[in-house]
Amino acid sequence: MRFQVTVRYGGSRQRYHTFVVDAADAASALRAAADETPPEIAADADLVELRIAVDPDDRTYLGEEGA
Repeated sequence: MRFQVTVRYGGSRQRYHTFVVDAADAASALRAAADETPPEIAADADLVELRIAVDPDDRTYLGEEGA
């Protein structure tokens, strides 16, 4: 399963780093995210968000048939 990871870092000048990991479940995805977080932002991170990554081709958009 693909998970999208967003890491917030930078203190009062917040910035975001987003990437995708492949994992069997959320716990494995969090471990993979920890391994893939760049070391230069890891010490300054204050929030990590994990979501199932949606394939844009499988998504229904407003105005499309079946929406």
